Amino acid sequence: MSRSEELKQSYATNTWLIGLLIEGLSHDESLLQPPFPTNCVNWILGHILVSRNESIQLCGGEMWGEAFINRYKSDSQPIREGDDGICHFESLEGDLHASQDILSNLLEALTEEEYIEMIETARGEKPRWQHILGLHWHETYHMGQLELLRSFILSLRENQA
Repeated sequence: MSRSEELKQSYATNTWLIGLLIEGLSHDESLLQPPFPTNCVNWILGHILVSRNESIQLCGGEMWGEAFINRYKSDSQPIREGDDGICHFESLEGDLHASQDILSNLLEALTEEEYIEMIETARGEKPRWQHILGLHWHETYHMGQLELLRSFILSLRENQA
């Protein structure tokens, strides 16, 4: 399997699993803050998209602007209902699937020379493919948070019933 196919398949698997983890959650539920210090589902999904934007940029594209990136980047403020700059959850969900299509096309278009090209990012100098793989790993880390937050939200639903 080529590097391109492996990365495309890995991102597609993540997109599928993230879709399962957020399925059926409402915008209001995506803003629920757990009783321990972590961000809500809305922020985590937006943050995953910021990471995807970085992968997309490494492949020569761009999907989101500075305002979106600043709202969901690392060390940004936790999201609270009524905050400025937060995206509606259904919009984030649509962007997840759009990002998969864009990233898949860009990954396919890269040549082997472009994959192995040494590039400098905030994480140091590495081959392009290693930066993309690192961002993919980062995404899987946050998927674990989504799983716990989904359980938290579903337990609240059960307690309200």
